[in-house]
Amino acid sequence: MTVRIIDRRQDSRNKSSINRSRFIQRFKGQIRKAVGDAIARRGIRDLENGEKIGIPGKDISEPQFRHGKGGVRETVHPGNDRFQRGDMVDRPFDGQGSGGASPDGEGLDDFVFTLTRDEFLDLFFDELALPNLVKRQLARIDEYKRVRAGYTQTGVPTNINLVRTMRGAAGRRLATGSPYTQRIRQLQTELERALGENPVDLEEIDQLQREISQLRAKHEAIPFIDPFDLRYSNRIRIPQPSTQAVMFCLMDVSGSMDEEKKQMAKRFFMLLYLFLNRNYEHIDVVFIRHHTIAEEVDEDTFFHGREMGGTIVSSALKLTREIIAQRYAGQSWNIYAAQASDGDNWNDDSPRCREMLEADLLPLVQYFAYIEITTGEPQNLWLEYARLAESHDGLFAMQRIAGPSDIYPVFRELFRRRLV
Repeated sequence: MTVRIIDRRQDSRNKSSINRSRFIQRFKGQIRKAVGDAIARRGIRDLENGEKIGIPGKDISEPQFRHGKGGVRETVHPGNDRFQRGDMVDRPFDGQGSGGASPDGEGLDDFVFTLTRDEFLDLFFDELALPNLVKRQLARIDEYKRVRAGYTQTGVPTNINLVRTMRGAAGRRLATGSPYTQRIRQLQTELERALGENPVDLEEIDQLQREISQLRAKHEAIPFIDPFDLRYSNRIRIPQPSTQAVMFCLMDVSGSMDEEKKQMAKRFFMLLYLFLNRNYEHIDVVFIRHHTIAEEVDEDTFFHGREMGGTIVSSALKLTREIIAQRYAGQSWNIYAAQASDGDNWNDDSPRCREMLEADLLPLVQYFAYIEITTGEPQNLWLEYARLAESHDGLFAMQRIAGPSDIYPVFRELFRRRLV
C-alpha cells in the first residue's frame, strides 16, 4: 500500500532566511575570504555594520551532467581575415567603467550580496573564544525563572488546575460511591426475585425498596467537588546563574608611544571589547592607562585621553593587582588581562615586571596577552616577557604588531579556539 503525503501548508514568511543561511554555510570559505578583504578596508569603528561582499561567479558554479557530443564530427574553422604576421594586437579591454574589474582577470561578474550585522560578526569572530574559560563558581544570580513543579493542595484561585481537580474529584466519587453502587445492584437483584415469587411477600419488597432508597440518597450526597480534590499548579523560582568574568585592558601612553602606535593599540582594545560583549553576558572591563603612573579610567578617557609621560610598566601591573584584591578576590571570578605597549621601559623595571607578573598576576588570571607595537628590534620588556612565555604556555601569550594590517591576525592568534 502506497501512502502519499501532500503538504498544503503556506510557505513560511522566513523561507528566504533559511535559504540564506544554507547559502552562507555552503560557501563559507569564499565568504570568509571576502570578509577578510573587507576588514582590511574598513575601520574598527565600523565593525558593527553589515558589509556588501562579492564572490567570483566561478566559485559558486555547480557541476552539471550533460550528453557529450561523441561520434565522428567535422568542424569548419573560420579563417584569419584580420591579422598578418608582425601585426600589433590591441590590448584587451580591461573592464573600465562604472563597475570594478575582476581581480582574477575573469570575464564573469562577481555575485554580490549584503551580509547583515549579525552574519558579518559571526564570520568576523568565527572560531574565536576566550582561552581557559573555566566556570569556577556559578555566581551573579541576577535573574530567576519560574517553572512548573507539579501540583499542590494549597494556592490562590487563579492557579487552580481544572483538569487535575476534576480528575481527582471523579476518582474520589468513584472510590467513595463504589460500595453503595455495588450494594444497590445486589438489592435490585433480590427485589426482582421477590417480585417474581408467587405469592408475593409485600413486607420483604417494602424493606428492599426502603434500603435501596437510603443507599441512593447516600450516594447522591457525595459532593461533586470536595475541598480535598482541589489541585493548584505549583511554580517555583529557579536561578539563572552565569559565570562572571573581568577583562583588564592595560595600555602604555608614554611619550615613546606616538599617535600611530596609540591608534593601533586602541583598535586592538576596541576589537577585544566588541568581542567580549558579543560572547559573554556578564563581563566587567577595567581600563588602565599608564606612563610613570598608572590610573584606572573610563572607556572614553582610555581611548581619547591625551595625558602622557615616561614609562614605568610595573605601575600598571601593581594597580591591576590592587584592583583584583579589592574587587575581584576569591575564586568566583574568571580574570583575563591584555597589555599593549611599544616595549620601551626602564631597564631596571622590566625584570621587576616579569617577577611581578609571574608571582602576583599569573596565579590569579585565566589568560594574559601581551602585544608589542613596534617595527624595530624587540625591547627589553619583550625579552623579559619571552622568558615567561616559555614556562607558562597556555596561560601567557605574546605577539608583535607592526602595522594596522597585523591587528586582526594577531587578535585571532591570541584568542583562537584551542583544543584541550
